[in-house]
Amino acid sequence: MIAWDGVNLRSWVRELEGADVVINLAGRSVNCRYNTANRREIIESRIQSTRVLGEALTQVAHPPSLWMNASTATIYRHALDRPVDEETGELGGDEPNAPSSWRFSIDVAKRWEECFFAANTPNTRKIALRSAMTMSPDRGGIFDVLLRLVRFGLGGASGSGKQFVSWIHESDFVRAVDYLIAKKEIAGCVNVAAPGPLPNTEFMADLRRAWGRRVGLPAAEWMLEIGAIFLRTETELILKSRRVVPGRLLASGFQFQFPDWPSAAQDLVRRWRKDTQGEWSFQAGHPTSNVLP
Repeated sequence: MIAWDGVNLRSWVRELEGADVVINLAGRSVNCRYNTANRREIIESRIQSTRVLGEALTQVAHPPSLWMNASTATIYRHALDRPVDEETGELGGDEPNAPSSWRFSIDVAKRWEECFFAANTPNTRKIALRSAMTMSPDRGGIFDVLLRLVRFGLGGASGSGKQFVSWIHESDFVRAVDYLIAKKEIAGCVNVAAPGPLPNTEFMADLRRAWGRRVGLPAAEWMLEIGAIFLRTETELILKSRRVVPGRLLASGFQFQFPDWPSAAQDLVRRWRKDTQGEWSFQAGHPTSNVLP
């Protein structure tokens, strides 16, 4: 393992020499408040790491045949009316009914991809991974956060509940990356998302059923805004409608292991429970569960 600050070239020309594939997922988490400092880190962590890799690849005598760079499905507009794929999807930024603060994420995504595709790498195929929210049972991930709401009885609709949720199971994300490596005819932007985005109301109801809880309290938009301040995050992450579908993956024949959310939620809940079994601590002779309710 080679440490890298994502800013300086250092030994990356040597490290990339003869590599088969480069996959760049660098970028500061967007699960934060969009203050000035965090905005700068979000943009620079993506642009600088991408630019440096592009510079390194121009100096490699035997460059990798493929460079995959992270992007995001957030680049598309707030979509309630129809699904969006790579060919028909409209990029966001000019939606009349969307908060102006959402334009920041779209601007980041656009600049990120512009930097990626501007890199002069004629001998290297390039794919921008426009990924939806990747669901895994890991602690601290987006699924863990959503499941926590359900466990505490708060897993009802968020805001209107009409906004669509685009997602992908972690297994399918990894399988899609492997598939794209092998499919040498595919280049450009690829939506890495399950084919079944669904409204927030249905998404949370399926998650409650997977957990075994029938009822979840809804959260009005104003409640989410207040909660986001205390949790040091942004409501865009749950209120923006992302109705993204994987047009290119499906057209090329990729088969999803988890194409629908109910089966994915059941698998993730089962694995979350398995992973958290035994997380007990004993205080003053009394067992205390770290995973309840």
